[in-house]
Amino acid sequence: MTATALPAAERPKSRTSTWTFWGRLLLVPYVLVFLVFVLFPVGYGLWLARDPQNYVKLAEDPIFFRTVVNTVIFLLVAVNLKMVIALGLSGFFVQTRWWIKALSLVFILPWAVPSIPTILSVRFMLNPEWGVINSTYFSMTGLDGPNWLNEPTLALCLSMLMHIWKSLPFWTVILIAGRLAIPTEQYEAASVDGATRWQKFRFISWPAMRDLYLTCTLLSMIWTLGDFNSVYLLTGGGPADLTHVLATLGIRYLRLDQIELAMASIVVALPLVLPMVGVMMKRLSK
Repeated sequence: MTATALPAAERPKSRTSTWTFWGRLLLVPYVLVFLVFVLFPVGYGLWLARDPQNYVKLAEDPIFFRTVVNTVIFLLVAVNLKMVIALGLSGFFVQTRWWIKALSLVFILPWAVPSIPTILSVRFMLNPEWGVINSTYFSMTGLDGPNWLNEPTLALCLSMLMHIWKSLPFWTVILIAGRLAIPTEQYEAASVDGATRWQKFRFISWPAMRDLYLTCTLLSMIWTLGDFNSVYLLTGGGPADLTHVLATLGIRYLRLDQIELAMASIVVALPLVLPMVGVMMKRLSK
């Protein structure tokens, strides 16, 4: 009795079905993680913030309007200042001198070190009574230093400086990668033609890096909108809750056991986030 062989056309189909089954099975853990840790928390937060009365209470809170202003200032000033500095530093660190490479290792440390110890250490340094800054100032002049974190405008500016200092290395590295992608022949030809540094940047570097720079700026704004470390760890939203941003306002309501207002304060950030996400995805799809 001879065994009947399967038609050749059916073998690849059976093998493909087996790979498809195992491929879908291996995707199940990732789908479950997404549902449990992403989709469910987001949906639950939107459900908690569903009552329109929450937004009426939010609008009646005088701290909310100040928080929105602080958030807009943070996005427009801190992010753009950070990206301009990163653009300039990328041109500096792209040089091949040995001491610049050594300096780059020190420069990247603020981004590599965890936020909690670094920002809290700066907060201790700014303490008006026993902080190292005021203590050094008093030993040199005999005068008391300023109360750094008890003046709202100064505290917000220090929070923005902390944000710039902490995340500047990351964006500088990204822009360095963009500069390294530019062919060196273009700079050599410009040097032969007698172009200055500014002309090389204007006609070679900037046109090649413009899309990367704008995309990084939008992405940084999106991340900064959800970043609470720079403000919460340094000022705690104080003094008198005047340095809150939307990312830290929700924590304030949670501490007051007002979880619905906390979720609503996060939802109101969506009109700022969604347009930026849309523009960024449109730029990336080109």
